[in-house]
Amino acid sequence: MAVTPSKDYKRREREQRKLDKRMAREAAKSSELEAQQAAAEEAESMSEAGIQAKLEADFEAELEAEREAQKVA
Repeated sequence: MAVTPSKDYKRREREQRKLDKRMAREAAKSSELEAQQAAAEEAESMSEAGIQAKLEADFEAELEAEREAQKVA
């Protein structure tokens, strides 16, 4: 006589597969959220660096203009 899995066993296996799928979806969502946050932080730091670089370039341009004005005078 062949041994067949019980209904309880089949139900537990099915529930475990559902749980595994749900855990995988949650892990994927979590990693996607972390990636988005990292990208946002990177963009923010790049924008801050860009602003700083622009301020420095403007300052250098003003300084050079003042030097040129002093040379002419």
